[in-house]
Amino acid sequence: MRRADRLFQIIQGLHHDRAVTARQLAESLEVSERTIYRDIQDLSLSGVPITGEAGLGYRLMKGFRLSPLMFNEEELAALLIGARMVQTWTDKSLARAAHQAMAKIEHVIPEQLKPELERREIMVPAFPFSVTVADELESLRAAVKQKRKVRFDYQREDGEASSRVVHPLGLIYWGKVWTLVAWCELRDSFRHFRLDRMSNIVSLDEQFNLVEGRTLQDYLDQCAQ
Repeated sequence: MRRADRLFQIIQGLHHDRAVTARQLAESLEVSERTIYRDIQDLSLSGVPITGEAGLGYRLMKGFRLSPLMFNEEELAALLIGARMVQTWTDKSLARAAHQAMAKIEHVIPEQLKPELERREIMVPAFPFSVTVADELESLRAAVKQKRKVRFDYQREDGEASSRVVHPLGLIYWGKVWTLVAWCELRDSFRHFRLDRMSNIVSLDEQFNLVEGRTLQDYLDQCAQ
């Protein structure tokens, strides 16, 4: 977590009527109490009105609020629907991030807009989603970001099995099914693979370079032709 994000979450955590201890903040943010003490001191020096002391707890002075985010009702609806989709159809890490993002928004939007976050007219049903696929999604996201080659076993719909080493380029959700778009070393061309048909997935130490003709944009351009 970036320090700026941690400082923001500390301020959020102090928006309570009761004092919050450094230990409670440290546990929720998964850092040491020493880090929290240092962050509290820096926030105070920067002008954030924090009262309290070590051992007893901290709170924000009554009346202090972060500047409200200027969202309208439709913008909040879009953010809420998107967050629900992420929480339902992706991995645990992204779901947690979506929850944290909405918590940040809830803390800083004007009071009159907060009821919009509870609206249920547009729902996101939880289709059956394999825990294994969710775990694989998280590891493949990391491989795409880090440009690391991935090795796995794959079984096609007709039952044919093979082992592949690919350059992962992107992930696409088609509604119930996630696929990996990659440059396949075996076929020497673009391929896409359903995550629920992949097994023994290993992110290799070997990295790959993005070269002209083998990027995600090249794949998308090819599909558009």
